[in-house]
Amino acid sequence: MPSIRLISRDNGVGLSRDLELMAQALDSPESPVEVVGFGATRAFNWCREAGLWAARGLRGQVGTQIFSERVYPRCLPLGRRNLLVPNPEWFLPKWHGYLAGFEQVLCKTRHAEVAFRRLGCRTRYIGFTSQDRYDPVVARRHAFFHLAGRSTAKGTQVLLETWKHHPEWPTLTVVQHPKAAREVATAANIDHRVGYLDDAGLRHLQNAHAFHICPSETEGFGHYLMEAMSTGAVAITTDAEPMNELVTHWRGILIAPAGSRSNGLAKSYRVDARGIESAVSRALALSPTQRWSMACEAREFFLANDHAFRLRLRSAVLTDGYGRLEENTQRGLADDPASAMANDG
Repeated sequence: MPSIRLISRDNGVGLSRDLELMAQALDSPESPVEVVGFGATRAFNWCREAGLWAARGLRGQVGTQIFSERVYPRCLPLGRRNLLVPNPEWFLPKWHGYLAGFEQVLCKTRHAEVAFRRLGCRTRYIGFTSQDRYDPVVARRHAFFHLAGRSTAKGTQVLLETWKHHPEWPTLTVVQHPKAAREVATAANIDHRVGYLDDAGLRHLQNAHAFHICPSETEGFGHYLMEAMSTGAVAITTDAEPMNELVTHWRGILIAPAGSRSNGLAKSYRVDARGIESAVSRALALSPTQRWSMACEAREFFLANDHAFRLRLRSAVLTDGYGRLEENTQRGLADDPASAMANDG
């Protein structure tokens, strides 16, 4: 029987990736992990919940349940303790009443930590991680890359419009899902790829560009930014939380936002052409030595952050909210380096 259950929607992109990363960090013989992914239809989700309730009838409650982003209220009684790993911008008002059912809120960003502490939650900072996309074999070009994907909150449209007015700039390669693209941008220095790109092709592009530009409006964590830094690229993003928690002046370039608006428990920030022009000008003015220094800082930060996240997550999950070891994981945690980690919350 699993001692840890991870619960979220299996959407094939961000939420599925979060489940996979947490499962990798937590799974061990002493603390086996079960991953439960819900779908988009009520019938499927009802069947999924019915199966979990049947499992409770046969084997009892799971030791620890971790809800990633979404709250499934009927699943709360299925665990002896429940933890929440939210994304503030997607946390719906209808879920506020269930916060008391969570022992702790585990926060990916300091921004989220503040937001949920204001709601009276017991919070603990764990950070987060992303896939390591580094491939040292790929030759790097003095060019820019923008991964829009399915998102409409990456500042893609203003980025494309700004680039069209600067034919003197290097090539900007944009990868975007067809459902998110308004049109295919046509300019001599824009390579707008609208359609499916397999993982190998995407990884090649991520490593082939010296600069990754992502003027995000908001981020739950910032996977694209972390993946960019994992390749040793110079990441260019919005100078606002939580993006500037990851990208700093030491390891990237920040774009001054032109305005903001409320978005759930977070804010969305607007970037304009002027901010993009300033950031790109600073990127192009970097000397090879400066660019190399930023690239090294970015890669080192990714590796250190990845290691620290895994320790923080295991420490948070394998102990209760008061620092006591969970009974069914005492043996496993005793030999784990995470047991020495202090509670960041």
